[in-house]
Amino acid sequence: MSKTFKIGIIGCGGIAHGKHMPALKNQPNAEMVAFCDIVEERAREAADKFGVPGARVYTDYRELLKEESIEVVHVCTPNDSHADISIAAMEAGKHVMCEKPMAKTAADARRMRDAAKRTGRKLSIGYQNRFRADSQYLKKICSEGELGEIYYAKAHAIRRRAVPTWGVFLDEEKQGGGPLIDIGTHALDLTLWMMDNYEPKVVLGTAFHKLSQRQNAANAWGPWDPAKFTVEDSAFGMIVMKNGATIMLESSWALNTLSTGEARTTLCGTEGGADMQDGLRINGEKHSRLFMNQIQLDAKGVDFYDGRKESPADLEAREWLRAIEQDTDPVVTPEQACVVSEILEAIYESAKTGKAVYFD
Repeated sequence: MSKTFKIGIIGCGGIAHGKHMPALKNQPNAEMVAFCDIVEERAREAADKFGVPGARVYTDYRELLKEESIEVVHVCTPNDSHADISIAAMEAGKHVMCEKPMAKTAADARRMRDAAKRTGRKLSIGYQNRFRADSQYLKKICSEGELGEIYYAKAHAIRRRAVPTWGVFLDEEKQGGGPLIDIGTHALDLTLWMMDNYEPKVVLGTAFHKLSQRQNAANAWGPWDPAKFTVEDSAFGMIVMKNGATIMLESSWALNTLSTGEARTTLCGTEGGADMQDGLRINGEKHSRLFMNQIQLDAKGVDFYDGRKESPADLEAREWLRAIEQDTDPVVTPEQACVVSEILEAIYESAKTGKAVYFD
């Protein structure tokens, strides 16, 4: 790629520092020229660490969007502000990479999708797990039809005790939910992408607050404050697609189980199956015998080199900028991400009402 993109970062918190800004820093055709955060010091620190010399600092994203030189914006704010900021950025002529989930509500996700169509700007959502080596390999297998018709799947996002206690993760008003919208969204996106099926028919869901009110609970990041834990600690859903295919989605931050793992999928097709439970495994039947193949995804040539040159975040950033330069669809399209948000919202609605949610 020959073009250099001038990029603005809106929201300079954990996910910006953990993924977006380091990945963009590794792209030779990316220049981060502006940083915005409601806490000015955070924006200034980000500019000093990741920005080009003279990078501007803002506390109001509207001021950043007035900069005509900025072509691309990364939105790394809490879920409830994704839609308004992303839409404003597209209306200002910017291409937008928004952190997952697409939005707090399905209505906001649809607004974002429609704004991308209306403005002609690129919009993508940060589902970086599509760019893992195992995901890329499995997608090729699925696209080439090796599993046949995939009619049953599981989307896994299970933590035993790993409740994020910082930021606004426990705030339902800001986030829209807990583990389902936080990590369940990754597992669901991965599963729908592998199946290439974005037509849900009916959803039935449950959500639980069974462990959230415990004092001094064991947790990877220290005990949570029950008074601030306003979201579910686990949620589960059954999604039936219009063609009859069925997906079981499981998500938790706190659950009494030893079977853990997130951003994973299990696929069952007419010609074979696959799972990510112990690396990437492909199973099937051949010559009247069952088989299971463990896919070797690293080079294994020497102990200190596994053959992988890019992290999923780096590959995500590279392919995102490539889509803009070559005017192609991003790997994660707004239409796909919108369906993910619609299904998640349906699970929450079903959990509250005790009734199945039907799609038109």
